[in-house]
Amino acid sequence: MRCGPAEPRLERFITLLNLLHSIAQQLTSNFPIMSHSDRPTSSRPSPGTSIGVISDTHGLLRPEAIDALQGSELILHAGDIGKPEILAALNEIAPVIAVRGNNDRGEWADTIPEQTTVTIEQVGIHLLHIGQELNYDPATANFQVVISGHSHKPRIAEQDGLLFVNPGSAGPRRFKLPISVARLQIQGNRVQAEIVELKV
Repeated sequence: MRCGPAEPRLERFITLLNLLHSIAQQLTSNFPIMSHSDRPTSSRPSPGTSIGVISDTHGLLRPEAIDALQGSELILHAGDIGKPEILAALNEIAPVIAVRGNNDRGEWADTIPEQTTVTIEQVGIHLLHIGQELNYDPATANFQVVISGHSHKPRIAEQDGLLFVNPGSAGPRRFKLPISVARLQIQGNRVQAEIVELKV
């Protein structure tokens, strides 16, 4: 059986494989392969801004509320905070913007405004405790979302071109009302709102 002529070809083939392997190693060392988490994200669509909304804690910050607000990039508190430690604990999750409720009294509460307006991406949000105290002209309002508390009743509704959100109470239960928070997802000028009832 004659196999001599094939041996040089086999040797050349092995030599070529070794050369290709060497080149591949050099390319890998100069240009590391990126894992999924390392890859640039600029080409991905933005998920928008996630906002946690809470109200009427009355000095009680439940672990279920903390869990529900995880992942928020901003937290809005619509008043009746109860004590400054509530804001400090929420601030460990995300920056907090709060308004003063009718039961928030003392030096710590004096520096907190009764109403405020913030702009997130292209959406203006007006925050106050008692919704009935809102005084605005729909034609000239510089906000598209109104967040209030006080009633302990979770609610999402649209009126006069505005989105009204009451997250309900995350603190002590009143009567048989649910314990809840809310979440907003803002992308550009679009807003999605949901009530998150807490299992307590």
